[in-house]
Amino acid sequence: GYPKERITIIRPGEREIDGVRCVESLRSLERKLDLLIVAVNADAVYGLVDEIIASDAVEAVMLIPGGLGETKKSREPAASMAARINAAHGKAGGGPVFLGANCLGVVSHPGSYDSWFIPLERLPKPNKKPERNSVMLSQSGAFMITRLSHNPWLDPRYMLAMGNQTDLTHGDLLTYFAGRPEIETIGIYVEGFRDLDGLDFARAVRRAVRQGKDVVVYKAGRTAPGAGAAFGHTASDAGDYALFDSVVRHAGAIVADTVTDFDDLFYLASALHGKKIGGNRLGAISGAGFEAVSMADAIESDSFAMQMGALAPATIGRVGEVLAAKRLDALVEVGNPIDINPGADDEAHLAIAEAFVRDPGIDAVVVALDPTAPAVRALEASTLRPGFDIGDPSSTVTLMPPIVERVDKPIIGVIDAGRLYDAMAARLMDQGVCIFRNCARATAALVRYVEARLYAATIKARPEDPR
Repeated sequence: GYPKERITIIRPGEREIDGVRCVESLRSLERKLDLLIVAVNADAVYGLVDEIIASDAVEAVMLIPGGLGETKKSREPAASMAARINAAHGKAGGGPVFLGANCLGVVSHPGSYDSWFIPLERLPKPNKKPERNSVMLSQSGAFMITRLSHNPWLDPRYMLAMGNQTDLTHGDLLTYFAGRPEIETIGIYVEGFRDLDGLDFARAVRRAVRQGKDVVVYKAGRTAPGAGAAFGHTASDAGDYALFDSVVRHAGAIVADTVTDFDDLFYLASALHGKKIGGNRLGAISGAGFEAVSMADAIESDSFAMQMGALAPATIGRVGEVLAAKRLDALVEVGNPIDINPGADDEAHLAIAEAFVRDPGIDAVVVALDPTAPAVRALEASTLRPGFDIGDPSSTVTLMPPIVERVDKPIIGVIDAGRLYDAMAARLMDQGVCIFRNCARATAALVRYVEARLYAATIKARPEDPR
């Protein structure tokens, strides 16, 4: 969507490419560029960076090429180039800022530009949210691409790959986004830090948390082989993982132990940021005994535990009425967790979920939506019962989003079934409902998130440290 008339290609010997004007060199530009994307051979970068600094023709630069500091041969030239960039910052005007090298650059929805060069057929960018509230920062562009491919509902407002951190660092970017009011959730992939930037990063985490943001971090290079791989990838010294984990958790970040944990926690934080986290009391609803057991087994982590909330008498009465109306009262005993039987339909699942979430003794609800149960309208199209599907006005897809919208506590839905039920999950997620495909993963992620939110509340309640 970026207007072609505001784009210039610097390519000697060409006048136009795909309707975009070309010029011979930086000196041929008619006005100062807001952004220069450099995609040339690595050997040409060093001289070009000097030309960029001397020309004063550019505000900001993305250095796409790799091979600038990751190999033994390139380390000294890359370090010298970084020193020249830094020296330019000390002069009048400050010189341009550089993102990279060895980075895919930026996807900016507000700016309507994408420097990743991934065809849309390979990575579609559907409008999953009316208003995006998150940003993803990563040393690896491929990390962001695969995360978005797995779960397009992450759909960040901005995605920035920083590569080797020749100039802009983790601390720089997190400090900036910590102050952006439209950003609520920040996901970060870290391989290593430049000298002293780890301290800036930890301070930026604390600043973001005090501003009411959720910060989810995954740190790679926790083993010796992993640290070696990180250095070969983005010339990063991975450092001591235990120290990183302790400092960043203390600052208020949600630290993911695995890439899968990062996916779950970043998605959960984006979906639940606006919900009230008032305590650690869980309500668990399922139509299968194993799911109830799975949720109960997942409520403890190494550092925190949720508990099954005690239901108020009014809630027990309301749930009993729902079960009686659905002729399930002889089969189901009201409790928490509750196994409501595969005979429960969409309305029963959601009426009980809403009764649980409105109970003053419950802080969050995980409800298994039992898509394979014959009474649930879960198929995209039913051949045996035409119309008994997700398009039915009585389906979970229709009934659940308004409930999630009107309550202030978290409700997480679980669709633990195969590809036949992808459409049901997608339709719910399109409407802002937080959906997982496994009860244990949903509960474990919620436990980590509740722990972080409760700790963040204590950070925000303290007087701010002037340092």
